[in-house]
Amino acid sequence: MFAIDLLQETAAALIGNKARTALTILGIVIGIASVIAMVAIGQGTSNSIETSIGGLGSNLLTVMPGGGQSGRGQISAGRGNMQTLTVDDAEAMRGLAGVAAVSPESSSRKQVTSPLGNNTNTTIMGALPDYLAVHNVEVATGSFISEAGVAGANRVAVLGATAATDLFGEDGDPIGETIRINRMSFKIIGVLAAKGGSGMSNVDDMVVIPLTTMLQTMTGGQYVSSVAVSAESRGAMVAVKQSITDLLLGRHDVEAENPDFSVMSMDDVLTAVSSVTGTFTAFLAAIAGISLIVGGIGIMNMMLTTVTERTREIGLRKALGAKRADISRQFLSEAVLLTFIGGAVGVAVGAGAAAVVARVMSVTTEVTPEAVFLAIGVCAAIGILFGYYPARRAAALHPIEALRHE
Repeated sequence: MFAIDLLQETAAALIGNKARTALTILGIVIGIASVIAMVAIGQGTSNSIETSIGGLGSNLLTVMPGGGQSGRGQISAGRGNMQTLTVDDAEAMRGLAGVAAVSPESSSRKQVTSPLGNNTNTTIMGALPDYLAVHNVEVATGSFISEAGVAGANRVAVLGATAATDLFGEDGDPIGETIRINRMSFKIIGVLAAKGGSGMSNVDDMVVIPLTTMLQTMTGGQYVSSVAVSAESRGAMVAVKQSITDLLLGRHDVEAENPDFSVMSMDDVLTAVSSVTGTFTAFLAAIAGISLIVGGIGIMNMMLTTVTERTREIGLRKALGAKRADISRQFLSEAVLLTFIGGAVGVAVGAGAAAVVARVMSVTTEVTPEAVFLAIGVCAAIGILFGYYPARRAAALHPIEALRHE
């Protein structure tokens, strides 16, 4: 049987029962579209998170109080409210080889009120002038905290872009205005450029004040929440990380097996996040894949019904000389064609659904070529796996018994 003949007979068989064919294809469309959309959402979210983390600084190392670091890709746990890092520790790090800048930081969430009556609960970050360089942040208007402001523990503040909007509106000019933080007045000297982000690390939703002011008026101590260190180059990060570890082990007089601090690089964070988001994406795809199994069962059910309805036709073909392989190929090709049609439509529907989700819910989505090729491969597998048994059953029919079938 020539390929063109096989294709014509397959198309004629499927068109002959349009309703059943359409419903069977619909099952595959739903399955493939679900997988494409779920993988697109998971992949897009993963890329968005990694981009946000990378934007914090490609050469960034973060020193946190509390132990728990045991290797690459693991994020320290169990820090709680431990206080082990001091400003002096941060100053000692400045002298290490390969260190470009050091930013000791102390943060706390407080209610902030503007003269307009607007208020917001945001992160108050005590920092030094090096904060800009370490975190790759720029000032949009006004100025940043100066060395003189730190030395004098001045009550001045720099607003993140979101915090400025929340307190003074879209068109407001906060420079020179006074806000109240923890019942204390602070004069606004600058507004940071919008950078994007989420959670506690969102620079946009933050108010930055001098570190000395933070320690004296809000935390009442010498301990800092973290120390951000910028390495001179990405290649120097491993050496700088080890130097910081050795330095703090000596200063804190603790054993390497039980440190009271942890040092994380952006690579560590990205590895951990990639692992979590990868698992999340796979989980979404697995859930969506259940509908593919249902669609495959639908194909098998349709083909078994078709074999029963066309038993006399099969007997006549075999009586006229058709071989078992010819009969098997015919029914198997029908199942494969069903899945490929459903797969093509499903890819388009899934990409469209991902685009709609991105627009309506402001979620980043990404339809990758790998996901499309995976969908095509799954379609072929479904057609072959779920079409094989009906095709084999049709080819195994005895011609005489098939011709006698009512």
